[in-house]
Amino acid sequence: MAVADRVEADYFCAAMLGDRTYMRTAPHRPWWTLTYALMALNTLVLLVQLLSRGTALGNVIGAYLPLSYEGLSHGFVWQLISFQFLHADQFHLFFNLLAIYFFGRPMEEYLGRSRFLQLYLTSGVVGGLCQVVFAPIWPNYFGGQVVGASAGAFGLVAAFATLFPDRTLTLLLFFVVPVNMRARTLIWISVGLATLGLLNPGGQMADAAHLGGILTGFLYIRWLVQGRGWRIRWAAPPAANRSRILVGTAPRKRAVWQQSDSGKLDALPAEEFISREVDPILDKISAHGFQSLTEKERQILEQARARISRR
Repeated sequence: MAVADRVEADYFCAAMLGDRTYMRTAPHRPWWTLTYALMALNTLVLLVQLLSRGTALGNVIGAYLPLSYEGLSHGFVWQLISFQFLHADQFHLFFNLLAIYFFGRPMEEYLGRSRFLQLYLTSGVVGGLCQVVFAPIWPNYFGGQVVGASAGAFGLVAAFATLFPDRTLTLLLFFVVPVNMRARTLIWISVGLATLGLLNPGGQMADAAHLGGILTGFLYIRWLVQGRGWRIRWAAPPAANRSRILVGTAPRKRAVWQQSDSGKLDALPAEEFISREVDPILDKISAHGFQSLTEKERQILEQARARISRR
């Protein structure tokens, strides 16, 4: 069984081994992250926007940095990036920063900085293109300028939901009422609202950009990270970005010689069993992935999980 198919068992076993020194050691985390850097940059740019209104700088920002079909047709390709850091007002920025904060941190830790930034910016670029591509056809609905980090933020949400579809999220409805829902439910609600916005255009929301960001986040994880296309399988985190966890496996039919080895392992003290038998397997998982384990190694992990459950 794949590692990600046993996520609940992984967390259970990790908690049971929490008293081990090597299990308590948290991975080194730098004091700064790209998530915080993106949040700070978006905030700084909005301050510049507000302070430069009515000035020559403000006119330049308003004319050349927001994304528009007219701008791209004139060769202003930098707008595909610059529009992602502009916002209409403080509230627009606030809601995007919330999404970046809550979903950016786990995705940056999972993917690493370079892939995280690639995911975020690519979601924004594709989302922006989805919004302006309809401008020549429906200029009244899709024309004009596009600003905001929404497409990139929705890409992060979709990537998170693709990796952890059953993770429970607690949302504050109207910032007061707590509502629990699975990550996959949140993304489907987002898709539904954006689709309704497209069917009833005329508002201020860039719904096509939101859908483009969601699709990009989904495909980025499916194709570039997991390499599984449309198949419903979930990959384990990169070895460098995950804590060492003991993975539970499904019971399998054992041969006679394996039963004999199992009896010998049961006789070992717990500390010696962990250090001699389990640690090398955990190192192998970190280096080569769960699929590299032999049948005997899988059975050792299952035996370790059973011993932990009896404690």
